[in-house]
Amino acid sequence: FALARGLGDVYKRQIHLYLIMINVITFALYGLDKWRAMTRQWRVREKKLIILALIGGSIGAMIGMTVFHHKTRKWYFRLGIPLILGIQVSLILCFYDMM
Repeated sequence: FALARGLGDVYKRQIHLYLIMINVITFALYGLDKWRAMTRQWRVREKKLIILALIGGSIGAMIGMTVFHHKTRKWYFRLGIPLILGIQVSLILCFYDMM
């Protein structure tokens, strides 16, 4: 039992580290894309920004949208990112409740 519990703690740490990293990366890409938009350079694809939110970077996406005022006019970002965040938070709460 102690070994199984110890492994669970390792997995939790790995999940936390992954979520921190993916959110920092997502936030940075929102900032980079905003900067590239203002300087008329090649942009980060919208598909990539949405995929990053889907794979766990939704908090970074929300913060990036707010801080950089980026992608706030597009309805699928304005509605989609909070929806993704809500689903992910619900899943996390259910997952931790089962443990």
